[in-house]
Amino acid sequence: MKQEQDMPLTIGLIKASLPSYFPQKHGVFEACQSWLEELASTLGTRVVVAKDIPMNGAEARNAVADVQAQGADFLLLLHGGFSMGDVAREVARSPLPMGVWATPEPTLVDDIQLNNFVSLNMTMSIARGVRDLSTSPVQWYLGAPGEATLTQRMGQTLRALAAKKALEGAKIGVIGGLAMTFYNMEVSTDTLMRQLGVWCEHIDIHHMTDLMAAQSQADVEAELAAMTKAAEVHGVSDAQMALTARASLAMRAIATEGGYDALTVSDWPALQDNPGMHPGAAFSWLEENDGLPVASEGDILGAVTQLVAKSLTGKVGCLLDMTSPDFERDQILMWHGGGGPLYMAKDDVAWINHPMIGRGTEAGPIHGAIADYEFAHGECTVIRVSRHGTARFAVEGVVAEGPAPGFTGCRGWIGGFSSAKGDCSARDVVTSVMEHGLEHHFILVPGLHRAAFEEFAGWCGMGALPVITARDGLPEGASF
Repeated sequence: MKQEQDMPLTIGLIKASLPSYFPQKHGVFEACQSWLEELASTLGTRVVVAKDIPMNGAEARNAVADVQAQGADFLLLLHGGFSMGDVAREVARSPLPMGVWATPEPTLVDDIQLNNFVSLNMTMSIARGVRDLSTSPVQWYLGAPGEATLTQRMGQTLRALAAKKALEGAKIGVIGGLAMTFYNMEVSTDTLMRQLGVWCEHIDIHHMTDLMAAQSQADVEAELAAMTKAAEVHGVSDAQMALTARASLAMRAIATEGGYDALTVSDWPALQDNPGMHPGAAFSWLEENDGLPVASEGDILGAVTQLVAKSLTGKVGCLLDMTSPDFERDQILMWHGGGGPLYMAKDDVAWINHPMIGRGTEAGPIHGAIADYEFAHGECTVIRVSRHGTARFAVEGVVAEGPAPGFTGCRGWIGGFSSAKGDCSARDVVTSVMEHGLEHHFILVPGLHRAAFEEFAGWCGMGALPVITARDGLPEGASF
Protein backbone atom coordinates (compact mmCIF):
# COMPACT_ATOMS: atom_id res chain seq x y z
CA MET A 1 0.00 0.00 0.00
CA LYS A 2 2.74 2.47 1.00
CA GLN A 3 4.89 1.55 -1.98
CA GLU A 4 2.02 2.15 -4.40
CA GLN A 5 1.23 5.48 -2.76
CA ASP A 6 4.82 6.68 -3.16
CA MET A 7 4.75 6.14 -6.95
CA PRO A 8 4.43 9.42 -8.88
CA LEU A 9 1.18 10.37 -10.55
CA THR A 10 1.09 8.69 -13.94
CA ILE A 11 -0.68 10.14 -16.99
CA GLY A 12 -1.93 7.59 -19.50
CA LEU A 13 -1.90 9.34 -22.89
CA ILE A 14 -4.21 7.89 -25.56
CA LYS A 15 -3.87 9.44 -29.02
CA ALA A 16 -7.02 9.35 -31.12
CA SER A 17 -7.90 10.19 -34.72
CA LEU A 18 -9.58 8.63 -37.71
CA PRO A 19 -7.13 7.55 -40.43
CA SER A 20 -5.76 10.85 -41.72
CA TYR A 21 -2.37 12.22 -42.61
CA PHE A 22 -3.14 15.68 -41.20
CA PRO A 23 -2.20 14.98 -37.56
CA GLN A 24 1.12 13.61 -38.87
CA LYS A 25 1.52 16.47 -41.34
CA HIS A 26 1.21 19.06 -38.60
CA GLY A 27 3.12 17.03 -36.01
CA VAL A 28 0.26 17.14 -33.52
CA PHE A 29 0.95 13.93 -31.64
CA GLU A 30 4.71 14.40 -31.45
CA ALA A 31 4.51 18.02 -30.24
CA CYS A 32 1.79 17.28 -27.68
CA GLN A 33 3.55 14.25 -26.22
CA SER A 34 6.89 16.05 -25.97
CA TRP A 35 5.36 19.08 -24.24
CA LEU A 36 3.29 16.93 -21.89
CA GLU A 37 6.34 14.91 -20.84
CA GLU A 38 8.26 18.12 -20.15
CA LEU A 39 5.40 19.59 -18.08
CA ALA A 40 4.95 16.32 -16.18
CA SER A 41 8.63 16.14 -15.27
CA THR A 42 8.55 19.64 -13.75
CA LEU A 43 5.67 18.54 -11.50
CA GLY A 44 7.13 15.20 -10.44
CA THR A 45 4.70 13.17 -12.55
CA ARG A 46 5.26 10.85 -15.50
CA VAL A 47 3.65 9.98 -18.84
CA VAL A 48 2.94 6.56 -20.36
CA VAL A 49 1.54 6.22 -23.86
CA ALA A 50 -0.81 3.69 -25.43
CA LYS A 51 1.00 1.80 -28.17
CA ASP A 52 -1.71 2.11 -30.83
CA ILE A 53 -4.10 4.82 -32.00
CA PRO A 54 -7.61 3.41 -31.44
CA MET A 55 -10.15 3.71 -34.24
CA ASN A 56 -13.11 1.96 -32.58
CA GLY A 57 -14.45 0.83 -29.23
CA ALA A 58 -12.57 -2.45 -29.06
CA GLU A 59 -9.28 -0.77 -29.82
CA ALA A 60 -10.07 1.94 -27.24
CA ARG A 61 -10.59 -0.74 -24.57
CA ASN A 62 -7.19 -2.16 -25.49
CA ALA A 63 -5.60 1.30 -25.27
CA VAL A 64 -7.08 1.88 -21.80
CA ALA A 65 -5.86 -1.55 -20.68
CA ASP A 66 -2.42 -0.75 -22.12
CA VAL A 67 -1.90 2.45 -20.10
CA GLN A 68 -3.50 0.94 -17.00
CA ALA A 69 -0.97 -1.89 -17.15
CA GLN A 70 1.72 0.79 -17.17
CA GLY A 71 0.30 2.30 -13.97
CA ALA A 72 -1.87 5.13 -15.31
CA ASP A 73 -3.78 7.14 -12.68
CA PHE A 74 -5.22 9.65 -15.17
CA LEU A 75 -6.46 8.99 -18.70
CA LEU A 76 -5.77 11.81 -21.15
CA LEU A 77 -7.52 11.37 -24.50
CA LEU A 78 -5.77 13.51 -27.11
CA HIS A 79 -7.81 14.23 -30.23
CA GLY A 80 -5.17 14.76 -32.91
CA GLY A 81 -7.91 14.76 -35.49
CA PHE A 82 -11.58 13.86 -35.69
CA SER A 83 -12.26 10.70 -33.64
CA MET A 84 -15.20 8.33 -33.49
CA GLY A 85 -17.61 8.42 -30.56
CA ASP A 86 -16.94 4.71 -29.89
CA VAL A 87 -13.45 5.63 -28.73
CA ALA A 88 -14.70 8.41 -26.45
CA ARG A 89 -17.39 6.19 -24.98
CA GLU A 90 -15.04 3.35 -24.09
CA VAL A 91 -12.43 5.62 -22.55
CA ALA A 92 -15.12 7.44 -20.54
CA ARG A 93 -16.39 4.12 -19.17
CA SER A 94 -13.12 3.63 -17.30
CA PRO A 95 -13.35 4.52 -13.59
CA LEU A 96 -10.07 6.45 -13.74
CA PRO A 97 -10.01 10.27 -13.73
CA MET A 98 -10.18 11.48 -17.31
CA GLY A 99 -9.19 14.48 -19.40
CA VAL A 100 -9.83 15.31 -23.06
CA TRP A 101 -7.52 17.52 -25.11
CA ALA A 102 -7.73 19.10 -28.54
CA THR A 103 -5.33 21.53 -30.20
CA PRO A 104 -6.30 24.56 -32.32
CA GLU A 105 -6.53 24.27 -36.09
CA PRO A 106 -3.18 25.01 -37.75
CA THR A 107 -4.91 27.23 -40.33
CA LEU A 108 -8.28 28.94 -40.58
CA VAL A 109 -8.64 28.98 -44.36
CA ASP A 110 -9.34 26.42 -47.11
CA ASP A 111 -9.92 22.77 -46.05
CA ILE A 112 -10.31 22.10 -42.34
CA GLN A 113 -7.23 20.19 -41.30
CA LEU A 114 -7.93 18.47 -37.97
CA ASN A 115 -11.62 18.98 -37.07
CA ASN A 116 -10.70 17.89 -33.56
CA PHE A 117 -12.60 20.54 -31.60
CA VAL A 118 -15.86 18.85 -32.55
CA SER A 119 -14.45 15.58 -31.18
CA LEU A 120 -13.65 17.39 -27.93
CA ASN A 121 -17.27 18.57 -27.83
CA MET A 122 -18.56 15.08 -28.69
CA THR A 123 -16.44 13.39 -26.05
CA MET A 124 -17.57 15.70 -23.26
CA SER A 125 -21.19 15.12 -24.29
CA ILE A 126 -20.75 11.34 -24.58
CA ALA A 127 -18.99 11.14 -21.22
CA ARG A 128 -22.01 12.68 -19.53
CA GLY A 129 -24.11 9.77 -20.72
CA VAL A 130 -21.88 6.93 -19.51
CA ARG A 131 -20.23 8.41 -16.44
CA ASP A 132 -21.42 9.96 -13.17
CA LEU A 133 -19.67 13.30 -13.48
CA SER A 134 -20.50 14.30 -9.91
CA THR A 135 -18.19 11.61 -8.57
CA SER A 136 -16.04 10.92 -11.66
CA PRO A 137 -15.54 14.26 -13.43
CA VAL A 138 -13.91 14.84 -16.81
CA GLN A 139 -11.77 17.90 -17.51
CA TRP A 140 -11.33 19.37 -20.99
CA TYR A 141 -8.34 21.17 -22.45
CA LEU A 142 -8.05 23.28 -25.60
CA GLY A 143 -4.72 24.71 -26.61
CA ALA A 144 -1.44 24.23 -28.39
CA PRO A 145 1.60 22.85 -26.58
CA GLY A 146 3.34 25.63 -24.68
CA GLU A 147 0.38 28.03 -24.52
CA ALA A 148 0.26 29.73 -21.11
CA THR A 149 -3.44 29.04 -20.53
CA LEU A 150 -3.06 25.37 -21.40
CA THR A 151 0.05 25.06 -19.22
CA GLN A 152 -1.79 26.58 -16.27
CA ARG A 153 -4.91 24.45 -16.74
CA MET A 154 -3.11 21.15 -17.33
CA GLY A 155 -0.59 21.89 -14.58
CA GLN A 156 -3.37 22.58 -12.10
CA THR A 157 -4.98 19.25 -12.94
CA LEU A 158 -1.72 17.39 -12.42
CA ARG A 159 -1.17 19.09 -9.05
CA ALA A 160 -4.75 18.34 -8.00
CA LEU A 161 -4.56 14.69 -9.04
CA ALA A 162 -1.16 14.30 -7.36
CA ALA A 163 -2.81 15.51 -4.13
CA LYS A 164 -5.62 13.00 -4.60
CA LYS A 165 -3.08 10.22 -5.13
CA ALA A 166 -1.11 11.36 -2.06
CA LEU A 167 -4.18 10.70 0.09
CA GLU A 168 -4.93 7.24 -1.30
CA GLY A 169 -3.38 4.91 1.26
CA ALA A 170 -2.08 7.74 3.44
CA LYS A 171 -1.97 6.87 7.15
CA ILE A 172 -2.73 9.17 10.05
CA GLY A 173 -1.61 8.25 13.54
CA VAL A 174 -4.22 9.41 16.06
CA ILE A 175 -2.43 9.80 19.39
CA GLY A 176 -4.79 9.92 22.35
CA GLY A 177 -7.97 10.32 20.33
CA LEU A 178 -10.13 13.42 20.16
CA ALA A 179 -9.73 16.22 22.70
CA MET A 180 -12.49 16.28 25.29
CA THR A 181 -15.91 17.57 24.12
CA PHE A 182 -14.74 18.50 20.62
CA TYR A 183 -17.75 16.70 19.14
CA ASN A 184 -17.67 18.82 15.98
CA MET A 185 -14.41 17.17 14.95
CA GLU A 186 -15.58 13.57 15.24
CA VAL A 187 -14.97 11.69 12.00
CA SER A 188 -16.38 8.52 10.47
CA THR A 189 -13.18 6.75 9.53
CA ASP A 190 -15.18 4.42 7.28
CA THR A 191 -16.49 7.39 5.27
CA LEU A 192 -13.04 8.95 5.18
CA MET A 193 -11.49 5.76 3.84
CA ARG A 194 -14.25 5.25 1.29
CA GLN A 195 -14.10 8.87 0.12
CA LEU A 196 -10.37 9.59 0.13
CA GLY A 197 -8.58 6.32 0.87
CA VAL A 198 -7.10 7.64 4.13
CA TRP A 199 -6.34 5.22 6.96
CA CYS A 200 -6.55 6.19 10.64
CA GLU A 201 -4.82 4.19 13.38
CA HIS A 202 -5.32 4.96 17.07
CA ILE A 203 -2.35 5.10 19.42
CA ASP A 204 -2.61 5.19 23.20
CA ILE A 205 -1.31 8.44 24.70
CA HIS A 206 0.77 6.34 27.10
CA HIS A 207 2.81 5.07 24.16
CA MET A 208 3.87 8.65 23.50
CA THR A 209 4.68 9.39 27.13
CA ASP A 210 6.58 6.10 27.50
CA LEU A 211 8.65 6.97 24.44
CA MET A 212 9.29 10.45 25.83
CA ALA A 213 10.70 8.95 29.03
CA ALA A 214 12.83 6.46 27.08
CA GLN A 215 14.78 9.03 25.02
CA SER A 216 18.48 9.25 25.75
CA GLN A 217 20.00 12.40 27.18
CA ALA A 218 22.28 12.69 24.15
CA ASP A 219 19.34 12.60 21.73
CA VAL A 220 17.43 15.14 23.82
CA GLU A 221 20.41 17.50 23.85
CA ALA A 222 20.88 17.15 20.07
CA GLU A 223 17.19 17.87 19.43
CA LEU A 224 17.32 20.89 21.74
CA ALA A 225 20.40 22.22 19.98
CA ALA A 226 18.61 22.10 16.62
CA MET A 227 15.47 23.74 18.03
CA THR A 228 17.33 26.56 19.77
CA LYS A 229 19.34 27.23 16.61
CA ALA A 230 16.07 27.78 14.75
CA ALA A 231 14.46 30.04 17.38
CA GLU A 232 15.45 31.67 20.67
CA VAL A 233 14.02 30.50 23.99
CA HIS A 234 12.17 33.26 25.86
CA GLY A 235 11.33 32.40 29.45
CA VAL A 236 10.80 28.65 29.06
CA SER A 237 12.52 26.56 31.72
CA ASP A 238 15.22 24.08 30.78
CA ALA A 239 13.01 21.28 32.11
CA GLN A 240 10.11 22.26 29.84
CA MET A 241 12.34 22.62 26.80
CA ALA A 242 13.73 19.16 27.53
CA LEU A 243 10.18 17.77 27.66
CA THR A 244 9.47 19.51 24.36
CA ALA A 245 12.48 17.81 22.78
CA ARG A 246 11.38 14.48 24.23
CA ALA A 247 7.89 14.98 22.75
CA SER A 248 9.37 15.76 19.35
CA LEU A 249 11.58 12.66 19.43
CA ALA A 250 8.69 10.46 20.59
CA MET A 251 6.29 11.65 17.89
CA ARG A 252 8.97 11.30 15.22
CA ALA A 253 9.55 7.71 16.36
CA ILE A 254 5.82 6.97 16.28
CA ALA A 255 5.51 8.39 12.76
CA THR A 256 8.54 6.44 11.53
CA GLU A 257 7.59 3.13 13.12
CA GLY A 258 3.96 3.33 12.00
CA GLY A 259 4.65 4.74 8.54
CA TYR A 260 2.35 7.67 9.29
CA ASP A 261 2.10 10.58 6.86
CA ALA A 262 0.58 12.82 9.54
CA LEU A 263 -0.27 12.75 13.24
CA THR A 264 -3.05 14.10 15.38
CA VAL A 265 -2.50 14.53 19.11
CA SER A 266 -4.91 15.05 21.97
CA ASP A 267 -2.62 17.70 23.45
CA TRP A 268 -4.74 18.41 26.52
CA PRO A 269 -5.51 17.63 29.30
CA ALA A 270 -3.72 14.28 29.69
CA LEU A 271 -0.24 15.56 28.83
CA GLN A 272 -0.53 18.29 31.44
CA ASP A 273 -1.07 15.58 34.08
CA ASN A 274 1.74 13.41 32.78
CA PRO A 275 4.47 14.45 32.11
CA GLY A 276 3.29 18.01 32.83
CA MET A 277 3.69 19.86 29.52
CA HIS A 278 2.06 20.97 26.28
CA PRO A 279 3.63 19.78 22.99
CA GLY A 280 2.82 22.82 20.82
CA ALA A 281 6.46 23.69 20.17
CA ALA A 282 7.14 20.07 19.28
CA PHE A 283 4.31 20.26 16.72
CA SER A 284 5.90 23.36 15.17
CA TRP A 285 9.33 21.75 15.11
CA LEU A 286 8.15 18.55 13.42
CA GLU A 287 6.22 20.54 10.82
CA GLU A 288 9.20 22.82 10.14
CA ASN A 289 12.06 20.34 10.41
CA ASP A 290 10.49 17.07 9.28
CA GLY A 291 7.64 18.29 7.07
CA LEU A 292 5.36 16.12 9.21
CA PRO A 293 1.85 17.55 9.71
CA VAL A 294 0.72 17.37 13.36
CA ALA A 295 -2.86 18.45 14.08
CA SER A 296 -3.86 19.62 17.54
CA GLU A 297 -6.74 18.25 19.59
CA GLY A 298 -7.14 15.03 17.64
CA ASP A 299 -8.37 16.83 14.50
CA ILE A 300 -8.23 14.10 11.85
CA LEU A 301 -9.66 16.25 9.04
CA GLY A 302 -7.21 18.99 10.01
CA ALA A 303 -4.43 16.49 9.37
CA VAL A 304 -6.05 15.45 6.07
CA THR A 305 -6.24 19.09 5.01
CA GLN A 306 -2.58 19.51 5.94
CA LEU A 307 -1.65 16.58 3.69
CA VAL A 308 -3.51 18.20 0.80
CA ALA A 309 -1.81 21.54 1.47
CA LYS A 310 1.58 19.84 1.58
CA SER A 311 1.00 18.10 -1.75
CA LEU A 312 -0.27 21.25 -3.48
CA THR A 313 2.36 23.67 -2.14
CA GLY A 314 5.32 21.50 -1.14
CA LYS A 315 5.12 22.71 2.48
CA VAL A 316 2.99 22.14 5.56
CA GLY A 317 0.50 24.90 6.34
CA CYS A 318 -0.56 26.28 9.72
CA LEU A 319 -3.58 24.89 11.60
CA LEU A 320 -5.56 27.83 13.03
CA ASP A 321 -8.76 29.02 14.62
CA MET A 322 -10.75 31.94 13.26
CA THR A 323 -10.34 33.86 16.48
CA SER A 324 -11.36 37.51 16.33
CA PRO A 325 -13.25 39.07 13.39
CA ASP A 326 -12.99 42.84 12.90
CA PHE A 327 -15.83 43.61 10.51
CA GLU A 328 -15.14 47.35 10.41
CA ARG A 329 -11.62 46.69 9.10
CA ASP A 330 -12.86 43.72 7.03
CA GLN A 331 -10.27 41.42 8.61
CA ILE A 332 -10.19 38.23 10.67
CA LEU A 333 -7.45 37.39 13.18
CA MET A 334 -6.48 33.77 12.66
CA TRP A 335 -4.49 32.27 15.52
CA HIS A 336 -3.53 29.15 17.39
CA GLY A 337 -1.69 28.59 20.64
CA GLY A 338 0.37 25.66 19.52
CA GLY A 339 1.76 24.35 16.26
CA GLY A 340 2.64 26.17 13.06
CA PRO A 341 5.80 25.78 10.93
CA LEU A 342 8.43 28.48 11.41
CA TYR A 343 8.93 29.38 7.74
CA MET A 344 5.65 31.32 7.78
CA ALA A 345 6.98 33.95 10.20
CA LYS A 346 7.38 37.61 9.24
CA ASP A 347 10.14 38.25 11.78
CA ASP A 348 12.08 36.21 14.30
CA VAL A 349 10.43 33.28 16.08
CA ALA A 350 10.64 32.59 19.81
CA TRP A 351 9.94 29.51 21.90
CA ILE A 352 7.76 30.80 24.75
CA ASN A 353 5.65 29.35 27.56
CA HIS A 354 2.17 28.28 26.51
CA PRO A 355 0.16 31.37 27.53
CA MET A 356 -3.13 29.69 28.40
CA ILE A 357 -2.47 26.44 30.24
CA GLY A 358 -1.90 27.22 33.90
CA ARG A 359 -2.75 30.90 33.73
CA GLY A 360 -4.57 32.20 36.79
CA THR A 361 -2.93 29.57 39.00
CA GLU A 362 -0.20 30.11 41.54
CA ALA A 363 2.32 28.35 39.30
CA GLY A 364 1.28 30.32 36.21
CA PRO A 365 1.57 29.32 32.55
CA ILE A 366 4.52 26.94 32.75
CA HIS A 367 3.18 23.82 31.04
CA GLY A 368 5.06 23.56 27.78
CA ALA A 369 6.37 25.76 25.00
CA ILE A 370 4.87 27.07 21.78
CA ALA A 371 6.17 29.04 18.81
CA ASP A 372 5.39 32.75 18.90
CA TYR A 373 5.34 34.72 15.65
CA GLU A 374 3.28 36.80 13.23
CA PHE A 375 2.74 35.57 9.68
CA ALA A 376 4.64 37.17 6.84
CA HIS A 377 2.44 39.56 4.90
CA GLY A 378 1.17 38.55 1.47
CA GLU A 379 -1.37 36.45 -0.38
CA CYS A 380 -2.66 33.31 1.30
CA THR A 381 -5.24 30.55 1.03
CA VAL A 382 -7.47 29.20 3.81
CA ILE A 383 -8.85 25.68 3.31
CA ARG A 384 -10.71 22.92 5.15
CA VAL A 385 -11.73 19.37 4.24
CA SER A 386 -15.02 18.84 6.05
CA ARG A 387 -17.89 16.44 6.73
CA HIS A 388 -15.91 13.21 7.00
CA GLY A 389 -14.02 14.02 3.78
CA THR A 390 -17.11 14.62 1.62
CA ALA A 391 -17.03 18.45 1.44
CA ARG A 392 -14.60 21.34 1.20
CA PHE A 393 -14.34 25.06 1.92
CA ALA A 394 -11.77 27.50 0.53
CA VAL A 395 -11.12 31.22 0.35
CA GLU A 396 -8.12 33.30 -0.62
CA GLY A 397 -7.00 36.44 1.14
CA VAL A 398 -4.12 38.68 2.15
CA VAL A 399 -2.16 38.70 5.40
CA ALA A 400 -1.68 42.36 6.33
CA GLU A 401 -1.25 44.74 9.24
CA GLY A 402 -4.10 44.55 11.71
CA PRO A 403 -5.41 46.77 14.50
CA ALA A 404 -3.13 45.04 17.04
CA PRO A 405 -0.29 42.49 17.03
CA GLY A 406 -2.70 39.69 17.92
CA PHE A 407 -2.64 37.03 20.59
CA THR A 408 0.50 35.19 21.64
CA GLY A 409 1.11 32.21 19.37
CA CYS A 410 1.03 31.78 15.58
CA ARG A 411 -1.19 34.49 14.14
CA GLY A 412 -2.04 36.97 11.43
CA TRP A 413 -4.79 39.31 10.25
CA ILE A 414 -6.43 38.15 7.01
CA GLY A 415 -8.50 40.39 4.72
CA GLY A 416 -9.10 40.96 1.02
CA PHE A 417 -11.06 37.72 0.82
CA SER A 418 -12.25 36.09 -2.39
CA SER A 419 -13.87 32.80 -3.32
CA ALA A 420 -14.88 31.01 -6.50
CA LYS A 421 -17.79 33.49 -6.68
CA GLY A 422 -15.50 36.55 -6.50
CA ASP A 423 -14.69 39.05 -3.81
CA CYS A 424 -16.27 38.54 -0.39
CA SER A 425 -16.11 40.25 2.98
CA ALA A 426 -14.90 39.06 6.34
CA ARG A 427 -18.54 39.08 7.41
CA ASP A 428 -19.39 36.78 4.47
CA VAL A 429 -16.59 34.38 5.48
CA VAL A 430 -17.76 34.27 9.10
CA THR A 431 -21.38 33.81 7.97
CA SER A 432 -20.26 30.85 5.84
CA VAL A 433 -18.26 29.25 8.64
CA MET A 434 -21.18 29.56 11.05
CA GLU A 435 -23.98 28.50 8.73
CA HIS A 436 -22.12 25.59 7.16
CA GLY A 437 -21.20 24.47 10.69
CA LEU A 438 -17.53 24.18 9.72
CA GLU A 439 -15.16 22.61 12.20
CA HIS A 440 -13.13 25.29 13.94
CA HIS A 441 -9.69 24.50 12.53
CA PHE A 442 -8.54 25.82 9.17
CA ILE A 443 -5.26 25.43 7.31
CA LEU A 444 -3.55 28.58 6.08
CA VAL A 445 -0.87 28.38 3.39
CA PRO A 446 1.04 31.21 1.70
CA GLY A 447 0.12 31.88 -1.93
CA LEU A 448 -3.00 31.48 -4.03
CA HIS A 449 -4.06 27.84 -4.23
CA ARG A 450 -7.87 27.89 -4.01
CA ALA A 451 -8.48 26.78 -7.60
CA ALA A 452 -6.06 23.86 -7.32
CA PHE A 453 -7.59 22.82 -3.99
CA GLU A 454 -11.10 22.97 -5.41
CA GLU A 455 -10.08 20.95 -8.47
CA PHE A 456 -8.51 18.36 -6.15
CA ALA A 457 -11.79 18.24 -4.23
CA GLY A 458 -13.76 17.86 -7.45
CA TRP A 459 -11.69 14.86 -8.52
CA CYS A 460 -12.41 13.36 -5.09
CA GLY A 461 -16.17 13.87 -5.45
CA MET A 462 -16.38 16.37 -2.57
CA GLY A 463 -19.29 18.74 -2.39
CA ALA A 464 -18.66 22.49 -2.35
CA LEU A 465 -19.39 24.58 0.73
CA PRO A 466 -19.63 27.99 -0.96
CA VAL A 467 -19.30 31.39 0.63
CA ILE A 468 -22.68 32.59 1.93
CA THR A 469 -23.40 36.30 1.64
CA ALA A 470 -24.00 37.90 5.02
CA ARG A 471 -27.57 38.99 5.71
CA ASP A 472 -29.95 39.67 8.56
CA GLY A 473 -32.24 36.96 9.90
CA LEU A 474 -32.04 33.20 10.03
CA PRO A 475 -30.25 31.09 7.42
CA GLU A 476 -32.39 30.02 4.48
CA GLY A 477 -34.16 26.78 5.19
CA ALA A 478 -33.82 27.14 8.98
CA SER A 479 -36.62 25.34 10.81
CA PHE A 480 -37.58 24.44 14.34
